[in-house]
Amino acid sequence: MNDINPIYHNQFGVAFQWKRNRAKDLKKIQMVFRDTGLLLTQEELVQFSRHIKCTLDSNTLCKDCAENESCRVLLLDTPAPQVSLAMNQKELLAVHDLVQGTLFQLDLDHMLGDIVND
Repeated sequence: MNDINPIYHNQFGVAFQWKRNRAKDLKKIQMVFRDTGLLLTQEELVQFSRHIKCTLDSNTLCKDCAENESCRVLLLDTPAPQVSLAMNQKELLAVHDLVQGTLFQLDLDHMLGDIVND
């Protein structure tokens, strides 16, 4: 934990920033959930949030899929156009919380930094 600055976590995953990494990656957010790791800028995280909302809004699951956690019929686009993630409803809601919580914490940290520096 000494190498990271935690931002947000839930039961599904964690978001953090590396303390030591290549200079261009220090501002990026590392998100790790399930067996996936994404290293994203804040703008890419906002884009990912829009993809999640679109997937949530545009998909209705049959009763069997909604109740079956092994049924990963939802295809979630990522900021990398060549990568999509297959998820079930529970995972999609958990990654939605992870992304929204991370964006909220980043905005709060930015706002508090502005107040302290004024």
